[in-house]
Amino acid sequence: MAIRIFCNACFCEPRRATPRFIFTSCGHVICELCFQKGKKDECLICRTPCRTVFLSKETNTEIQSLFVGIDTLCKKYSKEITQISEFQEKNRKHLLAYHREKRVKLEESLRKARQQLHQIQCMKPPQQTTQLPFASASRNPLSIPSRRPNGYSSCSLQPSHSSTSETMESMEIDPVPSPMRKV
Repeated sequence: MAIRIFCNACFCEPRRATPRFIFTSCGHVICELCFQKGKKDECLICRTPCRTVFLSKETNTEIQSLFVGIDTLCKKYSKEITQISEFQEKNRKHLLAYHREKRVKLEESLRKARQQLHQIQCMKPPQQTTQLPFASASRNPLSIPSRRPNGYSSCSLQPSHSSTSETMESMEIDPVPSPMRKV
């Protein structure tokens, strides 16, 4: 239902025998008879300078939309809002799927890098640290204690995902050749 149009000066409503109605840039509706009583380029209601346009079916659609009923506008914009909402939801889901896939790939790369790092650490000889007689861990926080009390590194040869039937014993690795062994 369209809103009722009436003159903001004399409050007459449009009828077949009544004059045309004018819409002012300051937002007032004035019948043609009252408009003729006022000053040119000035609103009869608020007395401010304004522009005017006759209301008709040829009037700008932006101005016409001011006189459309709220129920009609709600139906029109409800359809548009639904379409926009569906479009945005579809794109949001697409972006979310992309980020999920990217996260899975990054997690897999991280897992492989950790495995490689573990393998490299198992192959690397232990670092020898020499502590001065006066150095202690409590006074020198930068001193690095050896991994094991005897200075040797122990590395499990088991893969991290092995079952109990595939368990292998840890091996002690001696990076320094023994004088008894031939090199």
